[in-house]
Amino acid sequence: MPAWLKAFILWFGILALAILNGTLREMLLIPAFGSFVGLIASGIILAICIFGTAWLAVPWWGSCTAAQWWRIGAFWLLLTLVFEFGFGLAQHKTWAELLAAYTFTAGNIWPLVLVQTLISPRLAAGIRGAVQASGVPRMHPPGV
Repeated sequence: MPAWLKAFILWFGILALAILNGTLREMLLIPAFGSFVGLIASGIILAICIFGTAWLAVPWWGSCTAAQWWRIGAFWLLLTLVFEFGFGLAQHKTWAELLAAYTFTAGNIWPLVLVQTLISPRLAAGIRGAVQASGVPRMHPPGV
């Protein structure tokens, strides 16, 4: 299966986690802690979920170059932005309303979650030792 298709499938998992996280934020975090803390907590939880998805998926992709890992993160970021703006426009939100989500106001850390989306595949692969030198197949000792 091509890496981009794996990335696409995993992004749908991230989307499901994001929807669950939004439900948690609106039903539990904000009522319990207020909007400012609830938004920060929700952003942190989502960033952890995104990184966790990438970390768990590294063995499925196998060893890739750093550039390939960055492309996966960029693909996830692009899909996220297309979804966010597309969904917002479908709800007849104005551009000002859409862009307000990309500011650090009232506990909003969405821009940091987007950065985490971009870097998670490369970071997870680095931690798991799955970044190969450019153009050089990674050699594993027997039995590994």
